[in-house]
Amino acid sequence: MTRQVPVAAVSLVGLALFCWPFFGTGLPDNTPAWTLMLACLAALFAVEAGTRQLDSRAIALLAAIAAIDAALRLAVIVGVGGFNPIFFLVLCAGYVFGPSFGFMAGALSILVSALLGGGIGPWVPYQVFALGWVGALAGVAGHWRASSPGVRDVAVLAVVGALSGYAFGALMDVTDWIPVFRGNPTLGWSPGMAPDTALAHFARYYALTSFAYDTFRAAGNAIMVVALGAPVIAALTRFRARLTFAVIKAQET
Repeated sequence: MTRQVPVAAVSLVGLALFCWPFFGTGLPDNTPAWTLMLACLAALFAVEAGTRQLDSRAIALLAAIAAIDAALRLAVIVGVGGFNPIFFLVLCAGYVFGPSFGFMAGALSILVSALLGGGIGPWVPYQVFALGWVGALAGVAGHWRASSPGVRDVAVLAVVGALSGYAFGALMDVTDWIPVFRGNPTLGWSPGMAPDTALAHFARYYALTSFAYDTFRAAGNAIMVVALGAPVIAALTRFRARLTFAVIKAQET
């Protein structure tokens, strides 16, 4: 349980960014959001490396996942609704390696793809936390995975993929809701708005504008996991076993 303290602390910072508008003020300025996001990633990476949860091979795997996901995101220019294949490897990595690794896989994937694709903007820090949480959620679900991956693991991860498809969309909608629907009497946000009113407006906004769109992402995530999840989970599980053995040997020496 103590291994998850760093990612939990980082998540509190991200949660504060998303919750900020519901307490009467708008989104934080671009610079503070970027600074907080980069500082959180650097701190989490340093802690994981310092406690030997990340060795050179684990770092190489993280880099490979980020590179593959960045390529997939850039290749799929026109998706179906909110679907994008970038979620698949993040889900599998988190499920096998745990919440911290899953968070870093998601965060680095979206950050690398933004840097390579030139999609740099005030939304990126929010994407980093949102996709990081997708991997972390898969890691929490993976705590009860079977020793030998099977149908149950694929089914569980497919459900996580579907739920996280909606959750990611709802989180990212916060960054559009504030500027685009500002002042709308039934859907929008206004400075000083009471938290319960803001939440009710946002829930109405999401249901009317984004739920159907995010359904394509949720369904796409589940379909990819069902179709490709078993061999990928099995391969990552074998790789994890080798990494675990290497960490134990390093600690003994």
